[in-house]
Amino acid sequence: MRRGQAVRSGAESLGAAGGPRRRSRREVGGLKQLPWRNLVNPYKPIEVLTPEQLDRIHDASMRILETYGLEFLNDEALGILEKAGATVDRSNNRVRFDRGLIADYVAKAPSEFTLHARNPARNVRIGGANVNFCTVSGAPNCSDLDRGRRPGSFADFSNLLKLAHSLNIIHVAAGYPVEPIDIPPSIRHLDCHYAYITLTDRVWQPSGIGPHRVLDGIAMNCIARGISREELAEKPGLLTTINTNSPLRVDGAMLDGLMAMARHGQANVITPFTLSGAMAPATLAGALAQQNAEALGVIAFTQMVRAGAPVLYGGFTSNVDMKSGAPAFGTPEYTLGALAGGQLARRYGLPYRSSAPCAANAVDAQAAYETEMSAWGAVMGHASLVKHGAGWMEGGLVASFEKMIVDAEILQMMAELLQPIEVNDDTLGLDAIAEVGPGGHFFGAAHTLARYETAFYAPILSDWRNFESWREAGAQDTAQRANALWKRILADYTPPPLDPAIDEELQAFIAKRKEEGGIDMS
Repeated sequence: MRRGQAVRSGAESLGAAGGPRRRSRREVGGLKQLPWRNLVNPYKPIEVLTPEQLDRIHDASMRILETYGLEFLNDEALGILEKAGATVDRSNNRVRFDRGLIADYVAKAPSEFTLHARNPARNVRIGGANVNFCTVSGAPNCSDLDRGRRPGSFADFSNLLKLAHSLNIIHVAAGYPVEPIDIPPSIRHLDCHYAYITLTDRVWQPSGIGPHRVLDGIAMNCIARGISREELAEKPGLLTTINTNSPLRVDGAMLDGLMAMARHGQANVITPFTLSGAMAPATLAGALAQQNAEALGVIAFTQMVRAGAPVLYGGFTSNVDMKSGAPAFGTPEYTLGALAGGQLARRYGLPYRSSAPCAANAVDAQAAYETEMSAWGAVMGHASLVKHGAGWMEGGLVASFEKMIVDAEILQMMAELLQPIEVNDDTLGLDAIAEVGPGGHFFGAAHTLARYETAFYAPILSDWRNFESWREAGAQDTAQRANALWKRILADYTPPPLDPAIDEELQAFIAKRKEEGGIDMS
């Protein structure tokens, strides 16, 4: 197995992160936010497992694959696995892997790659010390303070995408932020893909359920970028999430989507859903061993489909509440699992995906502290892709407009934490100290006035006024301020430019696919 690459040097990280700290801000919807940046993590990852513990988890996961194997519920996939040398029992779809076979195929996966956006300025680098934040995805419901909790609609889907486009801290639109159930499932993906392309200029994610949604996404991405499928394979612009059905099962439709993505050189994010105590052992070590077995088995399969196809090692191990059975996120166990998952991914030289979820039912202190815990685990575990970074609520059942703003604040502060401290003659401020002298203050010093706008992090949401001025301004809590902010952002939203000829071609493609009936749901 390959070892992950060493952490980049401070100088290299400084350059990739955009150089010295300069806080120019762009105003959107009345809020001043930091500019778009490709983020690089300059810190060493936190390692919660000793080398011996890491080896034991690796060995346990190999024993799982050798002894118990994984169920692959797809005949075509079974044929590919059999041809590659795995032991296939077609009577029960069980596939067992020799650890040497796993090592050989996992080693074919790239350690780093670039995902190309319609707007090249929004390209993202995956792997190494790169950090990319994503929106919530997959929620069946959405909520806001005005209309409450409700099933997802295309209008809500579109508004959440507009928010994502307007927030510079969001790098990737990784999945439907909310499921638009008011559009028939057979054609839903066509409208959603068109919204990704026209409402934002970020890298985006087609649905990986079955091959047809993926192939339509590939065709539309080629049209939007004005490239051929061969060029798309050379410069991938799509990713999709492939979840295993833990424990030890891979769904047939997911495998169809995975194969379509891999064959066209697009990125698969292989993510076991190992909730400790429910879909995995009720111990963190056991859940990690199962996560590792499922992830490596499916990652090896992607390389059997197409050697060198981009793929990410996904970690989503958490625990459940043992009284109710409900998923719990942002727990100490979740954070430890995220840190350990990063160690495992680096062991195999694979890019790492984690998440920043919570299990809270309201935009309150619980929502914030659970998301912050999750984000710390993801960032300090050196996740290159942080999914569900903005808007996730109720363990993934709700996409919240207010939470999108709260999370943008959390992520923006995380991004600032990754910027280097400047130490030079100017920043040491000895002239300012000489000017002020003993017993004075620095508010009026020339050194301070020259940095009035950019000296410190300026929050988009936090209210740092004293109690009296806060009360005079209306005494709004965090959720109320977030409610006002997302409305102002949407009112100020401007779609990214798109060539009218490309738009016309996209609409013609969608019309043709709808006329054909979209996807056969039978």
